[in-house]
Amino acid sequence: MLMATKKLSPQEVADMYGVKTCTLACWRCKKVGPRYAKLGSRVMYDIEDLEDWFASRCVHTRDSAPQLRKR
Repeated sequence: MLMATKKLSPQEVADMYGVKTCTLACWRCKKVGPRYAKLGSRVMYDIEDLEDWFASRCVHTRDSAPQLRKR
């Protein structure tokens, strides 16, 4: 049996990440940004896809990445 994960509206995503809904719309048009689904004209974001997308945006610094640390 499939477990449903939480789906968020563009407004909820915008509020969560501090971006405007028009930024999300622009990203969708440019085929960038987090993965989304459309149900008719309704856009929905899966919370797991958002978390994966956000995690992929992490930038390692000299202090956070073991392979970048000075010895």
